[in-house]
Amino acid sequence: MSVILACFFIWTVVNSLFLVPLPKRSVFTDRPLVSVLVPLRNEERNVKRLVRSLKQLTYEPIEFLLLDDQSTDRTYEFLLQETKGDDRFTLLQGKALPDGWAGKVHACHQLAQQANGAYLFFIDADVELKPTVIEALLTVATTYHAKLVTGFPSFHPKSLPLVGKWLVPLQHFFIFFHLPLVFANYTNMRATTAAHGACLFFERTAYEAIGGHASVKQELVEDVMIARKMKEHRYRVILANVSTHVVCYMYETNKEVWAGFLKNVYIGLNRSPFFVLLLTMFYGICYVAPLIFAPLSLIYGAAYSLPLAIIIAQKAYVEWKTERSISTCYWMPISAAAFIVLMYASMRAKRYEWKGRTYT
Repeated sequence: MSVILACFFIWTVVNSLFLVPLPKRSVFTDRPLVSVLVPLRNEERNVKRLVRSLKQLTYEPIEFLLLDDQSTDRTYEFLLQETKGDDRFTLLQGKALPDGWAGKVHACHQLAQQANGAYLFFIDADVELKPTVIEALLTVATTYHAKLVTGFPSFHPKSLPLVGKWLVPLQHFFIFFHLPLVFANYTNMRATTAAHGACLFFERTAYEAIGGHASVKQELVEDVMIARKMKEHRYRVILANVSTHVVCYMYETNKEVWAGFLKNVYIGLNRSPFFVLLLTMFYGICYVAPLIFAPLSLIYGAAYSLPLAIIIAQKAYVEWKTERSISTCYWMPISAAAFIVLMYASMRAKRYEWKGRTYT
């Protein structure tokens, strides 16, 4: 077991070498207009941080389009207060959700229709951006001739509830461990695609050529699906390590964490019971069992605790590379167990609820 887990650790390190870093220096000549597009639904708690972050962006020329997607709280009121006097901001009020559309996808579609930029930068309302993020993304797009640059943001553990500490950092772990990044970044293989809605940086002409968000209008995991559409049309997609420039404050309660992941996990596994069973066996044996057997080291020697040490080290490496913290690596066996429970809950769910809307 220890040898196998050590191989997993080595693979994780090697695989991480193919995740494109965001550069510290900008390398581009033209300065095209960039449209920053933000859908918001019941995001009053995030408005102030979001707008403050946007105002600190150093790139020019730029425009900000923020769409209030039928919120039932004070999101629009707070947007008016925070953006007052800054003509770079355009506030939109979203239309009613039509049949056959997922809520966020429809909001992004409306935003794109009103944007003027040569690049469309879709972000979530719960992110905070480093001032030079657009320069970095544009440099990657230019250097790699990419039509979409995306990546997974960092998540500060101190802002997460307990269940969030178990599940949220696993997103990075899955990318480093399960996704062959050399194929993700250097081929158009549809199966080797990952994306995150908190950071989608499109060249507009390519975005429109695939049909934009309308091409994935029914998808709950719209970020991955639209990245796959880009690859299907043979456009270059780059998965970058944006954790140095994008921070996400996704959830504040355990209930939010569970509901947020519940709607994505089974769909992300292509609604396949076989994948659920396979991953249950894999994570149960390799990432939960080491915690169960570790106490035996007190009787039979340190070899029984070595598997636990290796999986914690593997998780610590991923966190060091992406989150600038290793504070949640010790949760790895609990995280794996929670993920197994989550898969079955997601598979058994008849419908999913998110921000007051119901999906099947």
